[in-house]
Amino acid sequence: MKHSPLSGVPLILVTLALSLAVFMQVLDTTIANVALPTIAGNLGAATSQGTWVITSFAVANAISVPLTGWLARRFGEVRVFVGATLLFVLTSLLCGIAPSLGFLVVFRILQGAVAGPMIPLSQSLLMAAYPPEKRSMALALWSMTIVVAPIVGPILGGIISDNWHWGWIFFINIPVGLTAAWVSWRQLKHRETERVIQPIDGIGLALMVLGVGALQMMLDLGEDADWFSSTEIVVLAVVSAVCLSYFVIWEWGEKHPIVDLQLFRDRNFSVGVITTSAAFMVYMGAVVLLPLVLQTQLGYTATWAGLATAPIGIFPILLSPIIGKFGNRLDMRVLVTFSFTIYASCFFWRSEFTAQTDFMSVFWPQFCQGLGVAMFFMPLTTITLSHMAGHQIASAAGISNFVRILAGGIGTSIITNMWDNREALHHSRLVEAVTPYNDTAQQTLKGLNNIGLNGAQQAGYLDKIIAQQSHIMGSNDVFWLCGIVFLILIVLVWFAKPPFGTKSSKGGGAH
Repeated sequence: MKHSPLSGVPLILVTLALSLAVFMQVLDTTIANVALPTIAGNLGAATSQGTWVITSFAVANAISVPLTGWLARRFGEVRVFVGATLLFVLTSLLCGIAPSLGFLVVFRILQGAVAGPMIPLSQSLLMAAYPPEKRSMALALWSMTIVVAPIVGPILGGIISDNWHWGWIFFINIPVGLTAAWVSWRQLKHRETERVIQPIDGIGLALMVLGVGALQMMLDLGEDADWFSSTEIVVLAVVSAVCLSYFVIWEWGEKHPIVDLQLFRDRNFSVGVITTSAAFMVYMGAVVLLPLVLQTQLGYTATWAGLATAPIGIFPILLSPIIGKFGNRLDMRVLVTFSFTIYASCFFWRSEFTAQTDFMSVFWPQFCQGLGVAMFFMPLTTITLSHMAGHQIASAAGISNFVRILAGGIGTSIITNMWDNREALHHSRLVEAVTPYNDTAQQTLKGLNNIGLNGAQQAGYLDKIIAQQSHIMGSNDVFWLCGIVFLILIVLVWFAKPPFGTKSSKGGGAH
């Protein structure tokens, strides 16, 4: 049954409720970043283990996104959206009261899993509530919540971590989620979509969960377990490889696949998904790494780390509506090229950090990188969906989001592991340089001796300085490599073939 568009106060309430739910979820993906050192310390875990709080949510969220279509057809879009929002509230409560890192990771997995349908269904319900001529404006308003949340998240997370128990970064979801769910149900329950009983691809789902789960566990545990010298890591690698290989084979011929891999036959779809996911992998890893460097090596509080990283959202807020309105007059590849050039330049800029780097030296690369963020999603989404027919849009968008979110979680593990490895390399080289034949080292030791430090105190001071320098040098290496990756991705995006937007515009996929 097709429902007529809403108007007046009900339309305003629906827009606010759906946007609040999206804001809450996106906020939750960024608010924990600056709180990781606080969470890890409070729960007696290493900072590197604290990144599991981010990766576990991202992977579970990615796995559940492809199930959105089946759930919506089986139970109705409104019921699934409201149910997912309420479960998100419940799991937020559990996260906030978690007594250990293990429990927190389990609750974050549950939270990510129930959050999967929220963003795609909020978009679908919003589109259905507006008349066709006003849907662009509706999507612009909806998009603003996604852009604003990453700005508010680090600042809010920092303030909460510095002044209250870290659990409040999850507790604040409770009033927001309950309000969004209640308003959505009151305004949309009479607009429930038609329910269709359709078989679910259970084998494909099981293979995907096992394969992706084993891969993420391997990446998260590999550093502590000394990688492939550990039987556990080898087993996880084999399980992941086997399950994901069979997943591809199974899904290719399945009548009702969880992930329609046949769409990768289209060149633009393949280029768009690969480019978006690779870029998001690097971006999300860096988003987690920067606050860790600021807090653990440069002495920032969580609040100041949030303030230093938040400027990345200023340009997207200002430019997203303009790019959305006029960007389609340009070649999408040109916009992406400009975006990735900005990304690469800012990563190279950030790779020159030292122990004396001040606040503004952190602020400006973040601020300028926002220009690249503003031109990231719209053109790449347009390229990805440009050759999709109307009936393929939903499936194509679901796959694109699935791979992108999964890549973000994997990227966080890879980047933090790379940072640890580069730190260890620089640490060993700096320690080797402390010899009787190194003038700088001897002058430093002499200066420490002159201020009254004994041998043990001198060794402790040197070790502290070497640890800080090696961590900063390691992060600089990672940021530099991130810049190189974005330059390579510029080449990849030019394999996309115009025209862009023809079919997707007809099918509504340009959004």
